[in-house]
Amino acid sequence: MNTSAVLVFCLILLSLSGTQGIPLSRTVRCSCIKFDDRPVKPRALEKLEIIPASQSCPRVEIIVTMKKTEEKRCLNPESKAIKNLLKAVSQKRWACCCSLGKWQS
Repeated sequence: MNTSAVLVFCLILLSLSGTQGIPLSRTVRCSCIKFDDRPVKPRALEKLEIIPASQSCPRVEIIVTMKKTEEKRCLNPESKAIKNLLKAVSQKRWACCCSLGKWQS
């Protein structure tokens, strides 16, 4: 093989490896566009997701799925009612784990 062809081939490989991993866009993408401040009963929840702030979205997002309607709602993490909901859910989870003996030594 010709040395100039080998050199060109190596240069092409080097240039391709340098562009790997560069993001194409730096747009901010959050899952929630608007937030709901209405209180939610813990019994009405099918699923509770807490998505921490990240490079793609600068705010914490709380997304709940309702049992009966399977509707997804974005909750305002700064709302007092939502903070109370999170406290109630975490206390319920803690009590459940303790009653099963998982936290006993």
